[in-house]
Amino acid sequence: MPSIFSYQSAEVDWCESNFVRSAVIAEYYNTDRTALFSFLLLAPLNFLVLEEFSELQVNHGTFVPLLLAGAFSMYFHMTLSYVGQLLDELSILWTLAVAYSFWYPQAYFPKCIKTRRHFLWLTGTTTVISTLMSFVKPTLNAYALNCIAFHLLYLTWRELKKCNDKRVHRMAAVMVMWWALAITSWISDRWLCWLWQAINFPYFHSFWHVLIAMSLLYCCPLVIYFDVTYEMPSFKPKLEYWPSDSWPVVVPYVTLEEPHKQC
Repeated sequence: MPSIFSYQSAEVDWCESNFVRSAVIAEYYNTDRTALFSFLLLAPLNFLVLEEFSELQVNHGTFVPLLLAGAFSMYFHMTLSYVGQLLDELSILWTLAVAYSFWYPQAYFPKCIKTRRHFLWLTGTTTVISTLMSFVKPTLNAYALNCIAFHLLYLTWRELKKCNDKRVHRMAAVMVMWWALAITSWISDRWLCWLWQAINFPYFHSFWHVLIAMSLLYCCPLVIYFDVTYEMPSFKPKLEYWPSDSWPVVVPYVTLEEPHKQC
């Protein structure tokens, strides 16, 4: 019986052919795109987004598990090992748990939850149960994790209904566009692999890594914007773009102004 650390011991194998470009990297393009966009692009740009809040009480903890998720995803696509698969999926689950714990608006807490501390216990308990359940049928984990996006989209829609700022609506629309392209690439790689292999283009999962990174680049400042609205009522958040609004490719970030006015 192969070790759970052995190459290709995972229950999932993506469409890209294995060990074509390297004798030690199973899925070369999936590994390469994860490294490029998780470490060389996404992480530095997200810290740039948070620079405005270096002296304020905005939680930075989400980006540590986000970096771990990138590292574990690289390990999984490099080895296709069972351990790599679980680390990849569980790191995403834990990243979402941290984001929910610190950034989930208190206005949406269940009626039985009165404080952030109680919500942390609820989130922690749910995460532990979900972690244990992930070992039951690992092939279903990725589908379950992708379904969480629909709840996040629902929350975004709820917040947009209360906000008339055109920049916020624009950023949300761009975020959803990148996410839609990303999930389309993920589903195409999973369900239409026979087609892409027939035309010798089995790289849509690597596109998923690029596109979901772009979606997160817009999602993070959007979450910060709404968090400031709830948690820092003395400030008025404002969305900005670096290096300029007129550039076709920009990095969005949030600045703070006083006094705060309801969006």
